[in-house]
Amino acid sequence: MPIRHLVLLKFKADTAPAQVQAIEVAFAALASKISAVQSLDWGTNNSPEGLAKGFTHCFNLTFADEAARATYLPHPDHLAFVEQLKPALDDVLVLDYCV
Repeated sequence: MPIRHLVLLKFKADTAPAQVQAIEVAFAALASKISAVQSLDWGTNNSPEGLAKGFTHCFNLTFADEAARATYLPHPDHLAFVEQLKPALDDVLVLDYCV
């Protein structure tokens, strides 16, 4: 059963736009580096409701199954990206669901 891995990011207030852009590029690149990722799309919040609680970025990854997700999570490229992200990150919300 396919799994969607939804990641919402909230950056620190002093994170430079160039650093945010580098993180966007690096996160999107994981789809080409890790074969377990079936698809990856992302965008920035544009909701007029005002309920985002400071989260600005949403990344949605699809995995074929739990085994594929289990390959992705400890993958060296994913772990390297997490280390790149940490200094700029104020908060993160991760939610996985089956489709």
